[in-house]
Amino acid sequence: QVQLVESGGGLVQPGGSLRLSCAASTSISNRAMGWYRQAPGQERELVATITSGGSTNYVDSVRGRFTISRDNAKNTLFLQMDSLNPEDTAVYYCTILLFGVWYWGQGTQVTVSS
Repeated sequence: QVQLVESGGGLVQPGGSLRLSCAASTSISNRAMGWYRQAPGQERELVATITSGGSTNYVDSVRGRFTISRDNAKNTLFLQMDSLNPEDTAVYYCTILLFGVWYWGQGTQVTVSS
């Protein structure tokens, strides 16, 4: 059973920054990974993805503000979030693709408010 544990969420003022981490219980080398988020009353949406080779992709609303990265040696995925605004408030989930199945963490709450 794969476990993904997100951390780093919290309350931040508009314009602030947070760095999310996702620690995996298995090797993440050669695995595609991503971050999703779900705001209250909204469907879960893709935020960013990173391939095993390090290629990244972002939803338009976060491009230029968020950066996804990975540390394969530590089996950890990151999401650096800058210039946060209230519309970024959501529960953020990390995910990993293993043998054709996407596994999910439990999520970490990010709240952007003054």
